Amino acid sequence: MAKARKQPTSPPQPSGVAPNCIHQGDCLELLARLEDESVDLAFADPPFNIGFKYDAYHDRHEDEAYIDWCADWIGQLHRVLRPTGSFWLAIGDEFAADLRVAAHRKVGFEPRNWVVWYYTFGQNCKRKFNRSHVHLFHFVKDQENHTFNALDPQVRVPSARALVYGDSRANPIGRLPDDTWILRPQDLRDTEGALQPMDDTWCFSRVAGTFKERQGWHGCQMPEQLMARIIRCSSNEGDLVLDPFSGSGATAAVAKKLGRQWMGFELSEQYATHAAKRLAAINPGDPLSGPEDPILSSPSTAGGIKLKDREARKKKRAKKPVEERALPFGE
Repeated sequence: MAKARKQPTSPPQPSGVAPNCIHQGDCLELLARLEDESVDLAFADPPFNIGFKYDAYHDRHEDEAYIDWCADWIGQLHRVLRPTGSFWLAIGDEFAADLRVAAHRKVGFEPRNWVVWYYTFGQNCKRKFNRSHVHLFHFVKDQENHTFNALDPQVRVPSARALVYGDSRANPIGRLPDDTWILRPQDLRDTEGALQPMDDTWCFSRVAGTFKERQGWHGCQMPEQLMARIIRCSSNEGDLVLDPFSGSGATAAVAKKLGRQWMGFELSEQYATHAAKRLAAINPGDPLSGPEDPILSSPSTAGGIKLKDREARKKKRAKKPVEERALPFGE
């Protein structure tokens, strides 16, 4: 009787698509070269088809063509994911409903959560409410058997029973996040009553141009703290995390910091080169970029500088005698 062969934790990949690399090329072509059921977690932040100016991709296609293209690469992700794997999709309003239906009805993914990522520094609009969110869909292949690290203390959050009521029934390790609808946290007088980390409307600042975390060569960048929540709950150390639209390399960067294997696909040669340099400078165990608590890091509007106060300061300075004012060097 033949001995049963021990299955490797990560099946070897065909030459040219090895783990722990950013691969430059079309995601459909690269996905087709991956082995079946070889990836533990896939995260995709694809082009939104809204006319954004990318380096090597035209972001404006007919609606049906865009949806069909998305169904193709989502289908490939379904094939390469392990039976216990998860697929997370970040998408804007325009095609959120279409892609959720495509992933579930056409491809066969099972939806687990519809999370809203609420961010600050949103787009200012003139004739509609300002958009300040992105949809995060969590899909799995098997509703009953998939990786979800519910007991990870860095995923769980304190419960109201523990924080507010002193209830002895409160779980000492906290609880899993859920959902809510809230105003901007920095506008609330009581920040303790603002958007909480247990809510599944997740509050993380967009990576603005002035942020240390910002990679200056890419305009759409996922925050490392947000990616860490997804990677921690839907994968384990040593698992393979795949991003078919690598962009700035945020997914791979966080995966590497958290001790996962990683793989990124990127159409743009320029983006792929920069992302590879970013990854080369990272070591497993390095700290994540960005604030752990975006609520506490938000500046309070109550303590901000008002226009009338600024004008009053200017007038006060103007009334001072010349000899009392600091003069520029050389005067």
